[in-house]
Amino acid sequence: MITRKQLLPILTITIGLLGALGISLDARSSHDRPNIVWLVTEDNSIHYLKLYDEGGASMPTVEKLASEGIVFNNAFSNAPVCSAARSTIISGCYGPRAFSHFHRRSVLVPLPDGLKMFPTYLREAGYYTTNNSKEDYNFIKTDGVWDASSGKASYRDRKPGQPFFHVQNFGTTHEGKLHFTEEQYRTQKTKTDPETVSVFPIHPNTHLFKYTNAKYRDLHMQVDAEMGKFVKQLEKDGVMDDTIIFYYGDHGGVLPGSKGYIYERGVHVPMVVRIPEKWKHLAPALTGTRVDGFVQFIDLGPTVLNLAGIEVPNQMDGKPFLGDGVELAELNERDTAFCYADRFDEKYDFVRTLRKGKYKYMRNYQPFNLDGLQNNYRYKMLAYEEWRDLYEAGKLTPEQAQFFESRPPEALFDVEADPFELKNLAKDPKNQELLLEMRNAMKQQVRSLPDLSFIPEPVLYEEAAKNPVAYGQKNKNRIKQLANVADLNIRPFKKVHVMLNRALSSEDPLKRYWALIVCSSFGKEAIAYADNARKLAKSDPDNLVRMRAAEFLGLIREEDPRPVLIDCLKNAENEEEGAFILNSITLLHDLNPGYKFTMDRSWVPEEWFEKDRSNLIWRYEYLEGN
Repeated sequence: MITRKQLLPILTITIGLLGALGISLDARSSHDRPNIVWLVTEDNSIHYLKLYDEGGASMPTVEKLASEGIVFNNAFSNAPVCSAARSTIISGCYGPRAFSHFHRRSVLVPLPDGLKMFPTYLREAGYYTTNNSKEDYNFIKTDGVWDASSGKASYRDRKPGQPFFHVQNFGTTHEGKLHFTEEQYRTQKTKTDPETVSVFPIHPNTHLFKYTNAKYRDLHMQVDAEMGKFVKQLEKDGVMDDTIIFYYGDHGGVLPGSKGYIYERGVHVPMVVRIPEKWKHLAPALTGTRVDGFVQFIDLGPTVLNLAGIEVPNQMDGKPFLGDGVELAELNERDTAFCYADRFDEKYDFVRTLRKGKYKYMRNYQPFNLDGLQNNYRYKMLAYEEWRDLYEAGKLTPEQAQFFESRPPEALFDVEADPFELKNLAKDPKNQELLLEMRNAMKQQVRSLPDLSFIPEPVLYEEAAKNPVAYGQKNKNRIKQLANVADLNIRPFKKVHVMLNRALSSEDPLKRYWALIVCSSFGKEAIAYADNARKLAKSDPDNLVRMRAAEFLGLIREEDPRPVLIDCLKNAENEEEGAFILNSITLLHDLNPGYKFTMDRSWVPEEWFEKDRSNLIWRYEYLEGN
């Protein structure tokens, strides 16, 4: 028997030949393949929708789509911020192996060899592809992705009978919509009564946080109405019976501590797929039901290709969750999600999580990089400012204060019992077998990619940008060795002396770099290595090693880090390295008590301040104002 996948190339060639003869089979091709529409809202997690949480906003459009389709209870953005998440979607590839996981990008990078952005394959198969209008890819855009991608792009412009894939983006719930002023806060009422909303246990239960929550729920209702108008347009155009509609949030957020962070509130997104009667055979579950199986953003592109009967390229990391060959039993057995958080604007970090069933393992490779470290755009939100002010005044509970304090190198959470990831189970003796299992799974995950973040972004910028995937494969063994050094901070300090000494004196500068990060992770416990750090800070030939050595000495208060860090900044080879060093300066500046830096723009080339939305500019603006 010929399958749909085998039949599609035959139909495509036949239609093309007949088209050249002036014979149209567009209507038939439309019947052979479904239209596909994505309704994408910005900065949404499951926590704000009544469909998922009783305290969430009522969203009639989404709820109606759910009644006519499938609700995915466990859908995850692999990254918790726009460009990293959308780059994952458009490529079907994990960002850390493709150098597409930093937000905002330092450089556009090519896709893996031989891979195209997935809508290209739809176009080649006869689909009309349109995007309205946000792209935000960290990849170099390949040719032939969209027939149209702009604020005017519409599926309506296709040829008669031509199947279409259309993405409609809605920015109403974007983080920036919560950047209201003090005056607006005092004078503008919300439709949602602030006293009726619950505040996350990580947040102070203040009127400002209640108001911000209420405002955000208002925005959800507003964006639902906007989506409703778009669905009405589909109905008016008579395409609903031929169209599969996805609704999802482009990552989590956006109340403080959500967007940009890979806690559940940053990556666990709503996802609903409405499937008309005609295409029910492509759905693994019945209409109006919910699926517990895990789906990730790496799976979205492969799923659309599978629905269209197109073979999924083997360079993609994801796999379909709808269409031919997807069975409900197998789908519900999928219980794993891998997520990553790295640079988020000017704030640097390196965090990975592995969710398996109800358990979530979190690996903080640089645990001293505080979640609450200054990030200019975030702190435009009044609730962020209030949260930090209350922390500095000592008026937060331990749970509310965690965001501004150092983190453990690894953590284990039961997210069903502890949805806000407040109780770390990693130290509990009864969880050691589970912890070891999850730890080993994470080790396997990052080494198998391989995860490029073990090499600092400024180095990747210089060495890997032309072909990141090939670079990763060439350096796979080195990355594994660097990961081994990084993993010393999850072992008892007394058991890592020999290996730490060896790494600190390694000929590989990045092993020395990671050994110093390990020292900073142990803090005062590693004070025996202060002399090693002094030598490295003074005379190491690698600028980033000197930076990490000074950072360690500053964190344990053994030596004033300012002279070395300022010298490192002056010797930065490019803007990316300068911004990287400024992250360490900001961390030490914001400690309580901190090291107050007096900044001078003459320390770096003037042209570094000319780049739009520069991470270096944002850091300088903050430090100069404090």
